[in-house]
Amino acid sequence: QVQLVESGGGLVQAGGSLRLSCAASGRPLSNYAMGWIRQAPGKERTFVAAISRDGGTTRYEDSVKGRFTISRDNTKDTVYLQMSSLKPEDTAIYFCAADATLSPSFTTASLSTYENWGQGTQVTVSS
Repeated sequence: QVQLVESGGGLVQAGGSLRLSCAASGRPLSNYAMGWIRQAPGKERTFVAAISRDGGTTRYEDSVKGRFTISRDNTKDTVYLQMSSLKPEDTAIYFCAADATLSPSFTTASLSTYENWGQGTQVTVSS
């Protein structure tokens, strides 16, 4: 099992930026396709972004396209989510998640595919 720890959340004004990090331990991050998922207050978890094991393929939820960028550094066992032009509706707990079943160039937006989850980091965007 891989252990995942998110960091980088906080309070930011609308229009601002944050970079979230997800550090993996226990297994090499290169074994996993990775995703970022968020849960807004009173709502279910929803897909935000994903990146393939080899880093060559990414996908995004429509509302974050052009504002968020997912990346990974397998040498540091870390995945990042750079968030820009933040909006109050981006306020949520952000989770990173890992899947070991996908082929190296594949990603998934299906939350049920992810086997390992971090504890989450809170992002609050004030208007």
